[in-house]
Amino acid sequence: MPSISQPVPGAVAALLRAFVLGVIVALTPPARGAEPAGGALEGALAATLVIRNADGGRQLLGSAFLWGDDGLAVTNAHVVGSAATVLAVFSDGRARAAEVIARDEVRDIAVLSFGESVGRGLRPSPAAPALGESVWAFGAPLGVEFTLTQGMISHLGRQVEAAVPIRMLQHDAAVNPGSSGGPLVDAEGRLVGMNSRIADGSRLFVGMGFAIPAAELARLVPALVEGTLDPMPRLGLRVRPVDARLGQALGWQGGGLLVDDVEAGSLAERSGLLPGDILLAVDGGRIAAAGDLAFLIEAALPAREAWLDIRRAGAAGRVLIDLEPPRMRLAPVGAGTAPARVVGYSLERLGITLDDHGRISGLTANSLAALAGVAAGDVVLALNGVALDSPEAVARARELRIEAPAVILVRRADGSTQHVVLDPWEGGRGLRPVGGANVLDPDVVVF
Repeated sequence: MPSISQPVPGAVAALLRAFVLGVIVALTPPARGAEPAGGALEGALAATLVIRNADGGRQLLGSAFLWGDDGLAVTNAHVVGSAATVLAVFSDGRARAAEVIARDEVRDIAVLSFGESVGRGLRPSPAAPALGESVWAFGAPLGVEFTLTQGMISHLGRQVEAAVPIRMLQHDAAVNPGSSGGPLVDAEGRLVGMNSRIADGSRLFVGMGFAIPAAELARLVPALVEGTLDPMPRLGLRVRPVDARLGQALGWQGGGLLVDDVEAGSLAERSGLLPGDILLAVDGGRIAAAGDLAFLIEAALPAREAWLDIRRAGAAGRVLIDLEPPRMRLAPVGAGTAPARVVGYSLERLGITLDDHGRISGLTANSLAALAGVAAGDVVLALNGVALDSPEAVARARELRIEAPAVILVRRADGSTQHVVLDPWEGGRGLRPVGGANVLDPDVVVF
């Protein structure tokens, strides 16, 4: 029987070193691409802005970044809401008022103007990002201003909302409420995209962030500033994809979108579309998925009309839909009265019903008080610094006409106390909640 030779001590050491090295390599996380160039992230930070209300309350709305060198900045439309002016805070502590000069609520882009140059804007990266490329996100997540996080490009084109003709970059750099409108940059500090959303179904980051690509911003922002960007029309349609199950029930296996509802007075109704129609194509472009309709409609906007191939009651047909943007009509002087601004509110009108001891015995759902963070069962200890320490004081508070932002001091069920601001005249609503109208039925898309 041949003998088995024993390894010499040096060979044992070599084997051990190789084994240990293999373990280290296996446990070391993969590299995430190039390290940032010297000063690149500092330059991007200098172009990053934190956006707050300009009404004195300084409520955090989100983030933004300088665009070019002419005193413009870009953010999300949902960050500024309906505000005409916002306050922009720079990383060096400066605070400047900025005018909202353009916004597109569907594409979720807004442009701010300072009226003069305020610093060097971010330059878009000359090349499209690559899958796995390292990226860095700037913003004010959860109110923590000028935060930097790192991640990588996880996907190159996600159409996050089927009714919006934009394919976003998916990445895993941590972003949270307050990050919206902030820049996503590469290792050279060049703009890759604008952070706009996190994954639906959670208010906080779960490993999936979405950014509007810099190439889309380069296409849309100049047209938005110049007033030449065609707005996406509201068709007044609620549709769902014709999947295999629906197709079997309808006797149709050709795909398309089944019309659930047509809004009264909408473009879709005026064009003759009906519930039960199946949309198959727009100007010859086939609708293979729900999101295709948005891109096909956007492509047809310059022509101001589009032909829709449909299937109705088992027969093929065509419908011409008018895409002319709505025109503003100014009423002649004296023709009508503008709605008056409400100048006074009671606590009840703000959503709060108090018992004789100051406890909130009733809270109107979706009222201003509920949205501000008041809860049923809280005890109101003071209103604008005046103690509600007797039934008479509570009665006076019930009758008080609130004509300016008010502050109430509440005691929670756990015994803690907190001041809550009630401001019915606040311009913007701040951050929009993630998710949308399709929570109960994710197959339904609203156009």
